Amino acid sequence: MGKTVLITGATGMVGSQVLLLALASDQVSRVMVYGRRSVGLQHAKLEEHLSPDFTKFPTVWDLAQVDHILFCLGVYTGAVKRDFFREITVDYPVALAQAHLAQRPNGLFTLLSGAGADRSEKSRMMFAEDKGTAENELSRLYATNFYTFRPGYIYPVEKRKEPNFSYKLSRKIYPLLKGLGPKYSITSHQLAQGIFNTALKAPDQEISENEDILQYIRS
Repeated sequence: MGKTVLITGATGMVGSQVLLLALASDQVSRVMVYGRRSVGLQHAKLEEHLSPDFTKFPTVWDLAQVDHILFCLGVYTGAVKRDFFREITVDYPVALAQAHLAQRPNGLFTLLSGAGADRSEKSRMMFAEDKGTAENELSRLYATNFYTFRPGYIYPVEKRKEPNFSYKLSRKIYPLLKGLGPKYSITSHQLAQGIFNTALKAPDQEISENEDILQYIRS
Protein backbone atom coordinates (compact mmCIF):
# COMPACT_ATOMS: atom_id res chain seq x y z
CA MET A 1 0.00 0.00 0.00
CA GLY A 2 1.20 3.51 -0.79
CA LYS A 3 1.82 6.31 1.67
CA THR A 4 -0.70 8.74 3.12
CA VAL A 5 0.39 12.37 3.19
CA LEU A 6 -1.28 15.44 4.64
CA ILE A 7 -0.57 18.78 2.96
CA THR A 8 -1.20 22.25 4.35
CA GLY A 9 -0.98 25.41 2.28
CA ALA A 10 -2.16 23.44 -0.75
CA THR A 11 -3.66 26.54 -2.40
CA GLY A 12 -0.35 28.40 -2.21
CA MET A 13 2.53 28.81 -4.63
CA VAL A 14 4.56 25.85 -3.37
CA GLY A 15 1.89 23.77 -1.64
CA SER A 16 -0.24 23.59 -4.79
CA GLN A 17 2.69 22.03 -6.65
CA VAL A 18 3.37 19.60 -3.79
CA LEU A 19 -0.27 18.55 -4.05
CA LEU A 20 -0.02 17.85 -7.79
CA LEU A 21 3.13 15.78 -7.26
CA ALA A 22 1.45 13.74 -4.55
CA LEU A 23 -1.63 13.09 -6.65
CA ALA A 24 0.52 11.98 -9.60
CA SER A 25 2.77 9.67 -7.56
CA ASP A 26 2.15 5.92 -7.64
CA GLN A 27 3.88 5.73 -4.25
CA VAL A 28 1.15 7.78 -2.58
CA SER A 29 -2.27 6.21 -2.20
CA ARG A 30 -4.04 8.88 -0.15
CA VAL A 31 -3.64 12.66 -0.12
CA MET A 32 -5.25 14.62 2.68
CA VAL A 33 -5.44 18.41 2.44
CA TYR A 34 -6.15 20.69 5.37
CA GLY A 35 -6.87 24.41 5.20
CA ARG A 36 -9.48 27.13 4.99
CA ARG A 37 -10.12 27.06 1.24
CA SER A 38 -10.83 24.22 -1.14
CA VAL A 39 -8.13 23.40 -3.67
CA GLY A 40 -10.86 23.10 -6.31
CA LEU A 41 -9.74 19.70 -7.56
CA GLN A 42 -11.37 16.30 -7.76
CA HIS A 43 -9.26 13.17 -7.62
CA ALA A 44 -9.76 9.62 -6.41
CA LYS A 45 -6.87 9.97 -3.93
CA LEU A 46 -7.80 13.44 -2.66
CA GLU A 47 -9.53 14.03 0.67
CA GLU A 48 -10.17 17.61 1.81
CA HIS A 49 -10.66 18.77 5.40
CA LEU A 50 -11.56 22.44 5.76
CA SER A 51 -11.83 24.67 8.82
CA PRO A 52 -12.13 28.47 9.17
CA ASP A 53 -9.91 28.25 12.28
CA PHE A 54 -6.73 26.26 11.65
CA THR A 55 -6.32 24.94 15.19
CA LYS A 56 -9.94 23.76 15.43
CA PHE A 57 -9.29 20.43 13.78
CA PRO A 58 -12.09 18.25 12.40
CA THR A 59 -13.68 16.03 15.04
CA VAL A 60 -13.49 13.04 12.71
CA TRP A 61 -9.95 13.04 11.39
CA ASP A 62 -7.90 9.90 10.99
CA LEU A 63 -4.41 11.27 11.61
CA ALA A 64 -3.29 7.80 12.69
CA GLN A 65 -3.09 6.90 9.00
CA VAL A 66 -0.97 9.94 8.04
CA ASP A 67 2.60 8.85 7.36
CA HIS A 68 3.97 12.30 6.65
CA ILE A 69 2.81 15.90 7.04
CA LEU A 70 4.08 18.32 4.39
CA PHE A 71 3.56 21.74 5.95
CA CYS A 72 3.62 24.44 3.27
CA LEU A 73 1.41 27.02 4.93
CA GLY A 74 2.92 30.43 5.55
CA VAL A 75 2.43 34.17 5.33
CA TYR A 76 4.55 36.99 3.95
CA THR A 77 6.31 39.29 6.40
CA GLY A 78 4.29 42.47 6.76
CA ALA A 79 1.10 40.92 5.41
CA VAL A 80 -0.42 40.47 8.88
CA LYS A 81 0.14 41.86 12.36
CA ARG A 82 3.02 40.56 14.44
CA ASP A 83 0.94 38.32 16.78
CA PHE A 84 -0.93 36.72 13.90
CA PHE A 85 2.33 36.13 12.03
CA ARG A 86 3.66 34.17 15.00
CA GLU A 87 0.40 32.27 15.34
CA ILE A 88 0.57 31.11 11.73
CA THR A 89 4.32 30.47 11.76
CA VAL A 90 4.67 28.76 15.15
CA ASP A 91 1.32 27.86 16.71
CA TYR A 92 -0.26 26.31 13.63
CA PRO A 93 2.45 23.76 12.79
CA VAL A 94 3.04 22.89 16.46
CA ALA A 95 -0.67 22.29 17.13
CA LEU A 96 -0.95 20.08 14.06
CA ALA A 97 2.20 18.19 15.04
CA GLN A 98 0.84 17.50 18.52
CA ALA A 99 -2.46 16.24 17.10
CA HIS A 100 -0.59 14.07 14.61
CA LEU A 101 1.78 12.49 17.12
CA ALA A 102 -1.05 11.79 19.54
CA GLN A 103 -2.45 9.41 16.94
CA ARG A 104 0.71 8.47 15.01
CA PRO A 105 3.77 8.51 17.33
CA ASN A 106 6.12 7.44 14.52
CA GLY A 107 4.81 9.99 12.00
CA LEU A 108 7.05 12.36 10.02
CA PHE A 109 6.88 16.09 9.39
CA THR A 110 8.46 18.39 6.78
CA LEU A 111 8.33 22.16 7.29
CA LEU A 112 8.67 24.84 4.65
CA SER A 113 10.79 27.29 6.64
CA GLY A 114 13.12 29.92 5.20
CA ALA A 115 16.71 31.07 4.89
CA GLY A 116 17.89 32.77 8.04
CA ALA A 117 15.71 30.84 10.48
CA ASP A 118 17.36 31.45 13.84
CA ARG A 119 17.28 28.57 16.31
CA SER A 120 18.81 30.72 19.01
CA GLU A 121 15.46 32.56 18.89
CA LYS A 122 17.30 35.81 19.59
CA SER A 123 17.09 37.43 16.18
CA ARG A 124 15.65 40.93 15.98
CA MET A 125 13.98 39.89 12.74
CA MET A 126 10.47 38.58 13.32
CA PHE A 127 10.69 36.09 10.46
CA ALA A 128 13.99 34.60 11.62
CA GLU A 129 12.98 34.35 15.27
CA ASP A 130 9.59 32.75 14.61
CA LYS A 131 10.87 30.31 12.01
CA GLY A 132 13.61 29.30 14.43
CA THR A 133 11.10 28.77 17.21
CA ALA A 134 8.90 26.63 14.97
CA GLU A 135 11.87 24.50 13.93
CA ASN A 136 12.95 24.01 17.54
CA GLU A 137 9.50 22.94 18.69
CA LEU A 138 8.95 20.55 15.80
CA SER A 139 12.43 19.07 16.16
CA ARG A 140 11.73 18.43 19.84
CA LEU A 141 8.41 16.75 19.06
CA TYR A 142 9.47 14.60 16.12
CA ALA A 143 13.17 14.08 16.93
CA THR A 144 14.72 12.26 13.95
CA ASN A 145 11.44 12.32 11.99
CA PHE A 146 11.51 16.07 11.34
CA TYR A 147 12.89 17.87 8.26
CA THR A 148 13.02 21.60 7.58
CA PHE A 149 13.66 23.31 4.25
CA ARG A 150 15.19 26.79 4.22
CA PRO A 151 14.95 28.18 0.69
CA GLY A 152 16.36 31.52 -0.35
CA TYR A 153 14.37 33.53 -2.89
CA ILE A 154 11.62 31.34 -4.36
CA TYR A 155 11.03 32.17 -8.02
CA PRO A 156 7.33 31.67 -8.92
CA VAL A 157 7.22 29.56 -12.09
CA GLU A 158 3.56 30.41 -12.64
CA LYS A 159 2.61 34.02 -13.17
CA ARG A 160 1.03 35.66 -10.15
CA LYS A 161 0.37 39.03 -8.56
CA GLU A 162 3.42 39.71 -6.42
CA PRO A 163 2.57 40.55 -2.78
CA ASN A 164 4.80 43.62 -2.50
CA PHE A 165 7.48 45.70 -4.21
CA SER A 166 10.41 43.62 -2.95
CA TYR A 167 8.95 40.50 -4.54
CA LYS A 168 8.32 42.37 -7.79
CA LEU A 169 11.95 43.46 -7.78
CA SER A 170 13.23 39.98 -6.89
CA ARG A 171 11.30 38.47 -9.78
CA LYS A 172 12.89 40.93 -12.20
CA ILE A 173 16.42 40.31 -10.95
CA TYR A 174 16.00 36.54 -10.65
CA PRO A 175 18.46 35.84 -13.51
CA LEU A 176 21.08 37.71 -11.48
CA LEU A 177 20.22 35.84 -8.29
CA LYS A 178 20.39 32.53 -10.13
CA GLY A 179 23.75 33.50 -11.56
CA LEU A 180 25.15 34.02 -8.07
CA GLY A 181 24.95 30.29 -7.45
CA PRO A 182 22.81 27.66 -5.71
CA LYS A 183 22.84 29.29 -2.28
CA TYR A 184 20.49 32.13 -3.10
CA SER A 185 17.46 31.07 -5.13
CA ILE A 186 15.25 28.18 -6.15
CA THR A 187 12.14 27.85 -8.31
CA SER A 188 8.75 27.07 -6.80
CA HIS A 189 8.69 23.78 -8.73
CA GLN A 190 12.13 22.73 -7.47
CA LEU A 191 11.19 23.50 -3.89
CA ALA A 192 7.90 21.62 -4.22
CA GLN A 193 9.76 18.62 -5.62
CA GLY A 194 12.15 18.64 -2.68
CA ILE A 195 9.39 18.89 -0.08
CA PHE A 196 7.40 16.10 -1.72
CA ASN A 197 10.46 13.88 -2.03
CA THR A 198 10.85 13.81 1.75
CA ALA A 199 7.71 11.67 1.90
CA LEU A 200 9.44 9.07 -0.27
CA LYS A 201 13.10 9.31 0.75
CA ALA A 202 14.40 11.02 3.86
CA PRO A 203 17.04 13.74 3.42
CA ASP A 204 20.47 13.11 4.94
CA GLN A 205 20.03 15.88 7.51
CA GLU A 206 17.29 17.65 9.43
CA ILE A 207 18.05 21.13 8.05
CA SER A 208 18.30 21.69 4.30
CA GLU A 209 19.47 25.10 3.16
CA ASN A 210 18.84 26.32 -0.40
CA GLU A 211 21.92 24.58 -1.85
CA ASP A 212 21.11 21.37 0.03
CA ILE A 213 17.59 21.31 -1.42
CA LEU A 214 18.89 21.57 -4.97
CA GLN A 215 21.38 18.76 -4.34
CA TYR A 216 18.68 16.64 -2.71
CA ILE A 217 16.31 16.76 -5.68
CA ARG A 218 19.16 15.71 -7.98
CA SER A 219 20.14 12.74 -5.83
